[in-house]
Amino acid sequence: MKKIQSLCNYCAIDCNLDFYVEDNHIMAVKPTKGYPVNDGFCCIKGLSLDKQQTVVDKPHTPRVRMEDGTYQYPGWDYTFNYIAKRFREIQEKYGNEALAGISTGQLTLEEFAINGHIMRDHLHTNVDGNTRLCMASAVVAHKQEYGFDAPGFTLEDLELSDTIILVGANPVVAHPIVWDRIRKNQNKKLIVIDSRKSETAKNADYFYPIKTKMDSTLFYGLANYFIEKDWIDHEFINQHVNRFDEYKEFVKDFPLEQVSKDTHLSMEQLLELVELIHSGKRVSMWWTMGINQSHNAVRAAQSIMNLQLILGNYGKPGTGGNSITGQCNAMGSRLFSNQSSLYGHEFTDSDSRKKIADIFHCDERILAEGPTKTYDQIIDGINDGTIKALWILCTNPRHSWTNNETFRQAMEKLEFYVVQDIYDDIESAENYDVFLPAVSGIKKEGTYVNLERRLSRLVSVIEPDEDEKNDYQIMYGIAKALGLQDIIDYWKTPEDCFNLLKEVSRNRPFDITGVDFRGLENSHGIQWPFKEGEELKEDQRRLYSDGKFFYPDQKAVLQFEPVPKNPMPQTEQFPYIFNTGRGSVGQWHTQSRTREVQFIENVSLHHPYIYIHTKLAKEMGLKHEDWVTLDSCNGQSADFAVRITDDVQEDEIFCPMHYIECNKLTASVYDPYSKEPSYKSAVVNLRVKER
Repeated sequence: MKKIQSLCNYCAIDCNLDFYVEDNHIMAVKPTKGYPVNDGFCCIKGLSLDKQQTVVDKPHTPRVRMEDGTYQYPGWDYTFNYIAKRFREIQEKYGNEALAGISTGQLTLEEFAINGHIMRDHLHTNVDGNTRLCMASAVVAHKQEYGFDAPGFTLEDLELSDTIILVGANPVVAHPIVWDRIRKNQNKKLIVIDSRKSETAKNADYFYPIKTKMDSTLFYGLANYFIEKDWIDHEFINQHVNRFDEYKEFVKDFPLEQVSKDTHLSMEQLLELVELIHSGKRVSMWWTMGINQSHNAVRAAQSIMNLQLILGNYGKPGTGGNSITGQCNAMGSRLFSNQSSLYGHEFTDSDSRKKIADIFHCDERILAEGPTKTYDQIIDGINDGTIKALWILCTNPRHSWTNNETFRQAMEKLEFYVVQDIYDDIESAENYDVFLPAVSGIKKEGTYVNLERRLSRLVSVIEPDEDEKNDYQIMYGIAKALGLQDIIDYWKTPEDCFNLLKEVSRNRPFDITGVDFRGLENSHGIQWPFKEGEELKEDQRRLYSDGKFFYPDQKAVLQFEPVPKNPMPQTEQFPYIFNTGRGSVGQWHTQSRTREVQFIENVSLHHPYIYIHTKLAKEMGLKHEDWVTLDSCNGQSADFAVRITDDVQEDEIFCPMHYIECNKLTASVYDPYSKEPSYKSAVVNLRVKER
């Protein structure tokens, strides 16, 4: 029996796992002991990856809609040529941007890069990813504040911090490894700031039930109070922070008394929180989707970072204003997808363009000239008729896109629709023209970057069946059919691609020239940056320990502005806030993968449900599992079973996101900088379901 170390490609932790394989069959899966991320522990999702070796009724070869309307299996070569032909025809008829793509945060570095080079460089069109739905706000916050998208922490900081503050984060359910690291820290105070008494809040030492979307108001107010008390780090500010004097004047508009009224936290609670922060020696603050998915997300994230900067809580063990990432390779997408940057470079920098063209052996003139159209612009473009063809990869926007009926409408308007996925029965795989079946992660190879910048290797655990292809092979096949000679010659394998990306990274903040593709196998992973010739002395490496950020003067820049009005205010017609989030540890996004795990299926409800407050249930005469209809401010309605609790606020309704009805009700509202949807604050009405 062979033991093969690979990784779990669900969430951004990227746990490493040992797969025990015999006769090309996985006999057991065990978390890798000694791996610095998860060290012999993982959640039920990773332990169940063996279930993906036998996907029921999964086609091995592409399915194509023929001229007579029937679906046939004409083989890979025919399908690649057919896709290339249709892409070219549509672009010749309507223009380059009549074709678009939507990818994911779950592809490998190499798959992001080849897709970005095909779509953005050679075909001169737009492709965005579902990382736009979870991490775009953190990305923009980092870029504006640090000068580069470079979260500086390592997971070890969770065990070194004496004061851990979680804002809009629920790691007990969403990131069990993060929670395990917190739990192991016996010398910490755990503080949770959230609108809901989540599973994590129930395990906290202190819980502050903030009014939804009042986070930036809270942190501006805290900053003002700390400045007034002169409890700030003047030396750190003078040496490493810009715009402090402006910030000092700005936050004067947020006296604690007004913050109390706006956030619904009492003065006693606010003063207690201040003292907890002030008395901490190693204070860390962590946020995730409760901050990122908002109409004011970037500034809210930066309000956390600002406070930590003026307190000097950066670069030291157990500190930082830290973003907890969502998907397994969101960090890789941010660097190498060619969507928001030119493979980690500025689109307009002439030296960078020449460098990349030379590395890729292509004409510099073909390289993308600016960021992609964003996810919402792509969907709107389909619905207004300017985009005619769409290629989606490893994502399920019919379910996961905000106000998801708009994607259903888009699907009906497309002239050519290509779906590439493990499964042909996801909600987005309806009425397609071509379905491209890709193998799961246990049958392919590549590299991933986790939330702490750690590269690790996805290793093919079992051999694919005859005619099966992985995502990279599919994209390479389409590139070949399109006649893209530089890809044909130099991008033949993921390892070839990785070596190109290494050169692209040279002398950049994310320099990985010292990382060897094969050397990552059976390793502890390597956090970027890791330059050629550098000696790896330790597994845990944080940034900013020297106080140097990525702007030319090496200082961080405080970012702030007046808090905008909520575009979805509560009204008499829509009196309740519709909050969404993870339902359980086992469920994953739209449940297309976790449905294979019988244990998860057994403990998960198969119908949509919501949590409402006990008082509201009593007022409406509702009991557990009664059915209600929610009417949303977006014009849509959906039915849910009721669960009654005191863990939500009286004017809040919480809905697990794993059911398609959830995002039927979320709204087309976005942060102005990141264009990330505000998934957690639509307003709704509730009525007893008509019988």
